[in-house]
Amino acid sequence: MGTGRMEAFSDGVLAIIITIMVLELKVPHGNTAGALSGLLPVFLSYVLSFIYVGIYWNNHHHMLHTCKRVTGAILWANLHLLFWLSLLPVTTGWMGNNHDSTLPTAVYAIDLLATATAYFVLQAAIIRSQGTDSVLKKAIGKDQKGKASTLLYLLAFALAFVRPWLAQTIFVLVAVMWLIPDTRIERALSDKSA
Repeated sequence: MGTGRMEAFSDGVLAIIITIMVLELKVPHGNTAGALSGLLPVFLSYVLSFIYVGIYWNNHHHMLHTCKRVTGAILWANLHLLFWLSLLPVTTGWMGNNHDSTLPTAVYAIDLLATATAYFVLQAAIIRSQGTDSVLKKAIGKDQKGKASTLLYLLAFALAFVRPWLAQTIFVLVAVMWLIPDTRIERALSDKSA
């Protein structure tokens, strides 16, 4: 079967995740700057997670352009990815409301690590389905950026028990690293069509 149904379902789930996250933002009580400043950690954690969801949506979109057919393994791997992404509203809210605490920051790190791992599983399922000569396999190469992200999430998890703000800084750095457009798949698709 084609990828259309899986893409539509994934887009719907990601839209719901963003909706749930924004609904967690509360209206400030009062009309002063002080009322807003109390919400700043929650807002910043929302912005960070919104960026992460956007990064996954963008990369998922590009990755599925390399996929001609969907197998059962790909469907389950996709659901695995969506499961971990669906926990982002909870881990985001918890860390935002307890930004200087160890456990919420560590749990957020685990969620990001599990999401990254699930993305690798989906990527591997697509490559297995399409073969080692697949466009995706050629595009990702050694995937140093993906491997670096995983290591940084592990480091952030450890740092959450020492200094939560250092772990949160790593979350921001990884997001910035992925905000720089990754054109590997686009280039591979262009090369294939040329």
